[in-house]
Amino acid sequence: MKYKDLRDFIRFLEQKGDLKRIATPVSCELEIAEICDRVVKQGGPALLFENVEGYDVPVLINMYGTEQRMAWALGVEKLDDLVGRITELLGMVQGAPEGIMEKLRTVGQLARIASYQPRSVGSAPCQEVVHTGASIDLNSFPILKCWPMDAGRYITLPMVITKDPDTGSRNVGMYRIQVYDSRTAAMHWQTHKVGTSHLRSGARQGLERLEVAVALGGDPASIWTGSAPLPPGMDEIMVAGFLREEGVEMVKARSVDLEVPAHAEIIVEGYIVPGEEAVEGPFGDHTGYYSMADTYPVFHVTCITHRQQPIYPTIIVGRPPMEDYFMGKVTERVFLPIIQTILPEVVDMNMPAEGVFHNLVIVSVRKEYPGQVQKVMYGLWGMGLMSLAKAIVVVDANVNVHDLSEVAWRVTNNMDPAQDILFATGPLDDLDHATPTPKFGSKVGIDATNKGPMDGRGREWPPDIVMAPEMVALVDRKWSEYGL
Repeated sequence: MKYKDLRDFIRFLEQKGDLKRIATPVSCELEIAEICDRVVKQGGPALLFENVEGYDVPVLINMYGTEQRMAWALGVEKLDDLVGRITELLGMVQGAPEGIMEKLRTVGQLARIASYQPRSVGSAPCQEVVHTGASIDLNSFPILKCWPMDAGRYITLPMVITKDPDTGSRNVGMYRIQVYDSRTAAMHWQTHKVGTSHLRSGARQGLERLEVAVALGGDPASIWTGSAPLPPGMDEIMVAGFLREEGVEMVKARSVDLEVPAHAEIIVEGYIVPGEEAVEGPFGDHTGYYSMADTYPVFHVTCITHRQQPIYPTIIVGRPPMEDYFMGKVTERVFLPIIQTILPEVVDMNMPAEGVFHNLVIVSVRKEYPGQVQKVMYGLWGMGLMSLAKAIVVVDANVNVHDLSEVAWRVTNNMDPAQDILFATGPLDDLDHATPTPKFGSKVGIDATNKGPMDGRGREWPPDIVMAPEMVALVDRKWSEYGL
């Protein structure tokens, strides 16, 4: 499953019966959001609104809204297939190969990886129509207002492209953008995001402006990489090429010194002036609460390009589960093998919808020595954006971290609050409204593993109640005879 662009993916979803075209006139102010909120929570299809009142641009939403569609978007039938590829890649780059055949095999793999690099092209569908000067108008697109208290209309599924002023390396991030008027908007660059880091670097260098390009649409793997918390300096476009097993075609932007995805639907080019900020928000956020008004950088638009008949892709966020939950679940699955290279005792991980990504991380571990659970907690808090995790729950290797009922049972039974709760302080997500100090506060780690002498416990730990295997097999064989 390879998709050149968003249209390829739409056709694929239609063939699978997993996309609904809606011809009924709808408003981009709240109505589309209310429809999508109901559909995503019912596990419904992707939606293509073909008759948005006041616009001749259709709106695509909920294209990532199930685990199956998310897998298809990344070119696999199930997400575990993708995890296997990531594990294979990590195994290839770790350590030196042994033997001539293994060396030759690795050379072939490296050549294959080289083919995943982005490829520059001279012309592109995303530049079929070019708007500069007085013809620039952000309001010509059906940008959604999602929730009643939102401060305005928000772009919610962008690939925001910047270049590190120090190294020249590219970053692609996904940050909401509040539209102020036809040519200016607010860029929601949170404190810990790479875009903010680039802006700070530019300010240190005395740059008058940081160039930015916003791509809307493109192939679904490239769009997803903008949401993935990759290490700084790792090119999301190259990662998208790895996922697609084909390099992403890129084209030079018209008004800024950046490359943009050639098969995007819409490109918005512009710049941000270091130190220039304006009020952004409120916005109904993925936490299920509004993030309240604050100041963020101002994005000035210098050019808009798009296809002849563009499609506007978007998502809504709010009380989970929402479409962004499935995008985040892929991040969890893909990054598990990476975490295991650093913390090999980790067996599995779950960041449930109720934890809105950064509020709850559940991990299962193989315990072998005293203090290992605490080591895992601190290790996770030391990994990139995992540093923002507010609560980490650790359970034994045999516990299914994806069964929240089992996790709750283990926590309440296995935890001695005085001994098994660890408090720490550190950075928190900008959207955390519970801490009295913005962006900084307390975290909690809960050890819900079985305890024994290794943990300094003198009491005997009771075994789980489990039926004898031979009786389970007997009942399995006779089940149809019981008439149940």
